[in-house]
Order: sequence, then structure tokens, then C-alpha cells
Amino acid sequence: MSNDQKVRIDLGCGNKKRPGTIGVDFNERTKADIIHNLNSFPYPFEGASVDMVYIDNTLEHLDDPIAVMGELYRIVKPGGVVKVIVPYFRSVSAFTDPTHKHFFTVESFSYYDPDHVICQRYDYTLTRFKTERIIFHEDLNSGLIKRAVVYFANKSPLRYERFLSHFIPLDEITYYLKRV
Repeated sequence: MSNDQKVRIDLGCGNKKRPGTIGVDFNERTKADIIHNLNSFPYPFEGASVDMVYIDNTLEHLDDPIAVMGELYRIVKPGGVVKVIVPYFRSVSAFTDPTHKHFFTVESFSYYDPDHVICQRYDYTLTRFKTERIIFHEDLNSGLIKRAVVYFANKSPLRYERFLSHFIPLDEITYYLKRV
């Protein structure tokens, strides 16, 4: 692989592996390029060797999200991006799947953001990712009312979570994290 080619991996890719990525999954019946249990560390990548990680509807199934984020910090290059897609904690679908072990809010990745008071107050890990964007329903189609709620939620995620999410819960949340 040439030095100018970006290394992009799709963790927990299943049969929906993104084009141009190296797919990683524990299931041999998937389209994964690498068969690896994501609860087992280290992952089969060199330190600071990956430019982009997609972890789509996978993190909520894993045993230890803090350890996973630590491993992503190890393998992602400084300035590299991690895109995490998970069910939103107020979504019915977050609780429908009995294999979901963890639930995520707007603030869930503030724990790793060195500029955020949560990270500063609870400095238990050296793992650092700057939260670049939080997006609700990035690729989901919705009706008119839900689109209006999504628009508001994406303009002001914390206000949505505090004041509106109780009444109109959205299904999915995406975080764009940049390795510091």
C-alpha cells in the first residue's frame, strides 16, 4: 500500500462493508476482510496506522466501550477520524435488541474531549478525541414532523436532548471524532 493511500476500516462491518474500507467482523459469514473479535485487544492494526474508522451500530454490542475507544486511539493517526453510529438512548430500538449492552447520549463522547468539562473533571483515560460533530438521523429518511425535529436536534443537540427528546425520541445518533 502506498504512503498516500488512506487506510479506512469498517469495524463490525457485517454484510454492509463500506466501499474502500478494510472490513473487520467476528462473523466468518460476513463480507469482512479480517475476522477478529472486537472485544479482544489489540486489534490487528499497527499503532497510528489508520486514517478513518467507521463503527456503525457496533459499539453498543461490545463489552467495554472505554477499552474500544482506547484501542481506536492507539490505531488511528493523529488527526484521523472515527465515525461512531449508535442507537440514541431514548430510541425504542436501543432497547429492542437484547444484545445491546450500552446506550448513548449527546454527551457520551465528551469523556474523551480534552476541551470538555466532563473530560477535565473525570480524567481517567489518556484516550483523547475531539468531538467534531454530532448528527441525528444522518442517513435515515423521515416524515415531515420528524424531519423538523431532526433539524432542531442537529442545530442544538443538548437542547433537543434536555427539552424535546422525552416527547419525540429520535432513533440514531452519529458522532464524528477527531483523534488528538
